[in-house]
Amino acid sequence: MLFNSFEFIFFFLPLTVFIFFWFGKYNTQLSCAWLSAASLFFYAWWNPRYVYLLLFSIAFNYTMGICITKLLVLKNNRLVNLTLFISVFSNTILLGYYKYFNFFVDVFNSSLGFSYQFNTIILPLGISFFTFTQIAFLVDTSRGLASEYNFIHYVLFVTYFPHLIAGPVLHHREMMPQFKKAETYRLSYQCIAIGLTIFIIGLYKKVILADDISKYVKPVFDSAQKGELVSFKESWGAALSYSLQLYFDFSGYSDMAIGISRMFGILLPLNFNSPYKATNIIDFWRRWHMTLSRFLRDYLYIPLGGNRKGVVRKHLNLMMTMILGGLWHGSGWTFIVWGSLHGIYLIINHLWHGIRRKLGQDMSKSTIVGRMSGCFITFIAVVFAWVFFRAESLHSGLSITQSMLGLNGFGFTGRFQLSMIAKLLLIAWLLPNTQQVLAKHNPALSFYEKDIKSTLKWFEWRPNLVWLFIIFLLAFDCIMNAMKGGNASEFLYFQF
Repeated sequence: MLFNSFEFIFFFLPLTVFIFFWFGKYNTQLSCAWLSAASLFFYAWWNPRYVYLLLFSIAFNYTMGICITKLLVLKNNRLVNLTLFISVFSNTILLGYYKYFNFFVDVFNSSLGFSYQFNTIILPLGISFFTFTQIAFLVDTSRGLASEYNFIHYVLFVTYFPHLIAGPVLHHREMMPQFKKAETYRLSYQCIAIGLTIFIIGLYKKVILADDISKYVKPVFDSAQKGELVSFKESWGAALSYSLQLYFDFSGYSDMAIGISRMFGILLPLNFNSPYKATNIIDFWRRWHMTLSRFLRDYLYIPLGGNRKGVVRKHLNLMMTMILGGLWHGSGWTFIVWGSLHGIYLIINHLWHGIRRKLGQDMSKSTIVGRMSGCFITFIAVVFAWVFFRAESLHSGLSITQSMLGLNGFGFTGRFQLSMIAKLLLIAWLLPNTQQVLAKHNPALSFYEKDIKSTLKWFEWRPNLVWLFIIFLLAFDCIMNAMKGGNASEFLYFQF
């Protein structure tokens, strides 16, 4: 079920919210169980048979978490580590089978000249998110940072439908305390108003902005996949269009997830914070898919040694983390190239910062020209890498990037949607983001409070008639557009 579908907006969501708070008046556990059941139904809407996989994953990881907790009480560190290894390894094998088996078979066949054929394995929706969420829970449990004996709360933690399909990656310590609060189960009209506002802003980003520019992306990438040469103008038009489609698609999903959760009185962690405003690539990864960046940092980069074992090892750890982060997004050489490019970007960025420090420059200060030039360079580097993220093969990705670099000439044939690209760039660069608009109303859990500043007063959301009218217009535009377009379009991050 899609957040932007009529069945979700007009049936599933209002019914789920109504029954959740109705049960909450009498029994919070019953309310929690209802939300878990509704989340499983939400997941089953896509493919009922994979609900069994999700339930197996929940039962296995809950059991392993209980075992680790009991072993910690006995202070048997050896068995704790062994149990943790078995549980994390099992999760990794499950994820690897569904996500990478087809890729490894193709690599094996192409490398050795074989032609083994297997039935194509369908990737279960959200498997990366609910697997990473539970791995983080198990590791935190082994560190004595988490434990859970309430099975219903644990099921809700994993299946909670606002995050289940495309994130954010949740942390046990952020969500469980909220499930235990009695006020979570009491209807709050303020929470409903704030949640609806955030949800509709996200819906507008997806339905109007992202979907509108998407029509300029597919024809060019399809042409490159067929071996056709695309012009300099077409390649940049498609690369910029896809960069903006992905930006507003993921930003829209993140807003909608936060808004839905806010209606239940539950705060999700912030996952998207105007990444195209980043002044360097380090800053970009603090703003883009923030919960994934946190997971990769805490459970991969730091355990590998982080920056504690010298400059060379630090850069190797960065590169390995980004390559694995690329593979997390998809099983293909294009994702490895995308991750590698970001690894190289990060290494260059860290080296540049090191040079500036040695020259005695104050890293906390920068000029307007410096920030603008840094933002532009970062954006161009990110756009270039997105080509491989979108391309169906290395060949098509290389073909488009070669055209972008002018290696295939500087032809200006084909369409270039300059006005739409310019409009969306101005929105991304100049307008406040959703959490800034609602900063005074606690819209989400934030990791970087210093970045979530209130915006200018006339952009601040208030529960008044003016904002009601604005949100009504946005919602009306979305509904009219959806009625013309037919079936709701999937979010791009659903495939990961």
